[in-house]
Amino acid sequence: MLTYYFDLALRSCRRSKALTALVVVLMGCGVATCMVTFAVFRAAAADPIPWKSNQLFVPQIDNFGPAHNWKGQPPVLLSYIDAKALLQAQQARRQVLIYGSKWTVLPNDVRQQPFPQEGDAVSSDFFAMFDARFRYGGGWSASDDDQRAPVVVISSALNQKLFGGTDSVGREINLDAHVYRIVGVLDDWDPRPRYFDVMSTYDAFGHPRQLYLPFSRAIDLQKATTGEFYCSTNTVDPDLPDWSSILHSECAWIAAWVELPTRADVAHYHDWLSNYAAEQQHLDRFDWPPNVRLSDVMQWLHQDNFNVIPKSSALSVIVSVSFLLICLVNVVGLMLARFMRRAPEIGVRRALGASRGAIYRQFLVEAAAIGLAGGVLGLLLTALGMAGISKVFEPEIARLAQLDAPLFLLTVLVAVLATLIAALYPTWRAAQVQPAWQLKVNG
Repeated sequence: MLTYYFDLALRSCRRSKALTALVVVLMGCGVATCMVTFAVFRAAAADPIPWKSNQLFVPQIDNFGPAHNWKGQPPVLLSYIDAKALLQAQQARRQVLIYGSKWTVLPNDVRQQPFPQEGDAVSSDFFAMFDARFRYGGGWSASDDDQRAPVVVISSALNQKLFGGTDSVGREINLDAHVYRIVGVLDDWDPRPRYFDVMSTYDAFGHPRQLYLPFSRAIDLQKATTGEFYCSTNTVDPDLPDWSSILHSECAWIAAWVELPTRADVAHYHDWLSNYAAEQQHLDRFDWPPNVRLSDVMQWLHQDNFNVIPKSSALSVIVSVSFLLICLVNVVGLMLARFMRRAPEIGVRRALGASRGAIYRQFLVEAAAIGLAGGVLGLLLTALGMAGISKVFEPEIARLAQLDAPLFLLTVLVAVLATLIAALYPTWRAAQVQPAWQLKVNG
């Protein structure tokens, strides 16, 4: 029976080519607009580490006070005092400190010029916590952290540039006139967004860091941060005179992460944070009640004061859905005109014994066929739109948007479902046609 209805739909489309083409174009344009913007939003809003994002947390401690924090929210970064206390406490399965820095690479090949390179100063748990993939070697040990060892992990891109892509583990690299031993080369590991140091790089979708060095080593070398550095105006002059003043100040500039596998671990760590803040209050460092937070990966990325997902991508989804709704309203009118023009045909079918259910099935199959054609057109327009999204959205995010199999299926599904929804009222009206009245009029 479905084949019969589909055959009727094809015949109807041939009889009213203009109306059919108009409906297909409207659905194709509306669906393509939605799918392009959805692809961008999906790329920007995706969970960067879904298999353990609910186990990774950012601890926040309010060392600024209620008069100087943002809407009661503790600073998203830590002072060196609090960061060091967190690392030494060892209250989590893993704990990591991170801050961005800039280094000068001095190639061994005298024909190559020295060049600047951004890197991250991180503690040893970094690679295991964030499931970094290695091509050669691995990370350094906790003892390397303690000994402030001159070791480094480099990216595959930097390894290609300096060593032609060969296994460089054990070889040396000169950074700021200091020699470092390479212990690992990362694979093509580039989480987007780069959630773990979003506050250190300003741009969560930019190019990945090429160097990772021990946090303790960078502190010893007095490497300044290239990321955020902000101070509470009532605790310290932002123009700090020397490195020791920075380390002993209340300025926030270090990102911290802890890995807490279970809810019990989360509750225990939150209690520890609260107790630590209370202890600082008793020591007269803070003169306000403890104010601490634990945010998992997605909560961290959606912090109000630095929302990683560009507002333009979310707004474009809303606009495109609104455009699709406008298209649907027009499709409802076109479908109504299309179906009601066939009232005599419906009257004859009803007179010959066709039920209203049969009329529903016939016209809904016809709507589904038109929706399928709109989906095919939508796919073509979506592919065309994906090629030009860098003209509208940030290039770093536009590169992540892809017309993959799920988006392919979603485009067709949305087109068919939207057309079916638009056809419900016209189909209902068509099913209400009275056969006797139509036969009398035609007679």
